[in-house]
Parts: sequence; C-alpha cells; structure tokens
Amino acid sequence: MTWLPAAPNGGHAYRDRVGEEAAGQTVSAFYAARYRHSAEAVWRQRLAAGEICRNGQRLRADGPLAAGDRLVWHRPPWQEGAVPALPSPLFDDGDLLVFNKPSGLPVLPAGGWLAHTVLGQIERQLSAGQLDGTAGQPRPVHRLGRFTSGLLLCARRPATRAWLSALLRESTARGHATPADTCRKTYRALLQPPVAGSPLLALAPGASVDLTTPIGRRPHARLGRVWAAAAPGDADALAARSVFTLLEPAAGGWLGEVAIATGRPHQIRIHTAAAGAPLLGDPLYAVGGLPRAEALPGEGGYQLHAHRLELPLADGRLLALEAPLPPVLQGWRAGA
Repeated sequence: MTWLPAAPNGGHAYRDRVGEEAAGQTVSAFYAARYRHSAEAVWRQRLAAGEICRNGQRLRADGPLAAGDRLVWHRPPWQEGAVPALPSPLFDDGDLLVFNKPSGLPVLPAGGWLAHTVLGQIERQLSAGQLDGTAGQPRPVHRLGRFTSGLLLCARRPATRAWLSALLRESTARGHATPADTCRKTYRALLQPPVAGSPLLALAPGASVDLTTPIGRRPHARLGRVWAAAAPGDADALAARSVFTLLEPAAGGWLGEVAIATGRPHQIRIHTAAAGAPLLGDPLYAVGGLPRAEALPGEGGYQLHAHRLELPLADGRLLALEAPLPPVLQGWRAGA
C-alpha cells in the first residue's frame, strides 16, 4: 500500500454566521461553543494574532457579537499525518465512481484533516489528469468512518449525487434490504467473543440475527454528546436495523457479515456492542453500545470493511461490486 507522508496543508477558512441565540456573546465565547476543541483563552490568542474577521474586518480584540454578523476564522496551515493513498477506482462509467477506500483515510475534511482525505486526493488526481473531470469533480455520496475500509460511492454530476443520496435515504427509511430497487450494503467485521447473555451466542456458523437497537445521542465527557445506543424513552432516537450473520467463531474473535438496512451513524459498531460483542479493538463502544469517556469516534483499532454493494442504476442496470478483503480479514479463516 502506498502512503502519503505527513505534510503541512494550506490552511483553511472556517465561515460562520451569528444567529439570534448567540447575539451578545463575545467572539471568544461564540467560537469556544462552536468549536469545542479550544477554550476561550485560546480563541483570544487567535484574535490577537489577527486570524479572525467579522463582516470583512480583521479583529484584534474580543467583543460582543450581533445577530447576522459573519465571522471567518483563517486557520493557519497545520501538519496533517500520513495516510494511505487513494487507489484507482474499482468502477468508473464517466459519472459514477466506486473506490476501495483504505482503512485510515478520512473521506471528508473534519477533525483536523483537510488535504489528506478522499476528497483532497480526488482533487489532486484530477489536477494530475489521473481522473476524468469532463462531467464534473467526483464527490463522495456517503461517508465511511476513517478506519472503515471498502466500497465508497462517488459521482461527478450533481444530479447523480442527489439521486443516489435520495436512494440511500429511501433505503434507510424502509428499514429493510429486500426490494430490488434499494441499495444493499454488506460489511465484514471482526467482533470480540460475545459476553454471557448475548443473543449472538445462540448462532451457529451461517445463521443470522436481526440487531435493532435504536441509536441516539448520549453524553460524552470530551465531546458533549456522541451517537450510541439510545437511552430508554429517547423520543429522538433513530430506528436502525442490521442483520448479523456469523461466519466463523474463534477464541480470538468472531468473523461476521453485517448487512445494513439503515444508514445510521456508527451503526455497526453500536449494534454489535449493544448485542454484547463490540468490534474487536474498538476503543469507543463498550458492551451495551455506550461510549467510553476517554475515547473519540474517529479513533481506530477495529476491523470493519464495506465488502459488497448492489446498486440499482437509473437506466435499469444493477451495479454489483465487491471490494477485496484487507489482509487481516483475508487470513482470519486460516487462523492468521
């Protein structure tokens, strides 16, 4: 696998508009609430450094904001870590592309990643003539977690992206994966052996079980709230359904296949943890599907791979693709 070395990016401008609810707040308080990674004192230092503008004017000192103010934080360049290089697409029809995304590569800018993302690498491949941009710049239609590998759907035309997004939303709303006109997504995953009382313990190899724990926001010490198994009675919880099929149980971990009928945040990680068998090495979700206070959603250590995709195309064709398994999952049946 080829890697992009750690390197500084070109910085970024973060744009925000002050709403009625934030009127009267100081600039530093507004940013500390909006971007929780930095305290008010740090934002005052950025103000003093001239990094923040309000309504086109560079600020040098803190002060109150008014509703409708437009703020821009000009973040200076920062070092981004090494990431795997994005390989050539598995499928490209001039509009729709499907990549086999490596584990460790973020899809979109977030969490300190800007240039070393799928989107950033697509832009560089276009500039280098490695991808055709005649129909527009390819952009991801959905996300995979940074450490989730496998099939990632992109499209060049805005109308195609809108159509595919609607198709994915419709698949999620239906909550099942049997009709021919839905998108079918199947993952491979390594789970820790289930704890006593887990419904997975009743499975024989080849057998399946529905996982339907609702997903909602739960308190988190470092981020405020994160997605997790919903609290009982949570009126805002999202219905979710995954179908887990046991492939091979072993003392060191269970190899399984998961077909998702809905597309909720961190769904597979939450559902397997809620069923008493978190993904092997997952730092965030513990047995029960609740988050650990010391971990963050973007941290890795688990093995989850978007393995197969069946997608009905607008012209009536069925696109069926399979991404080769990463080495750890390839060798699991052989005891590697």
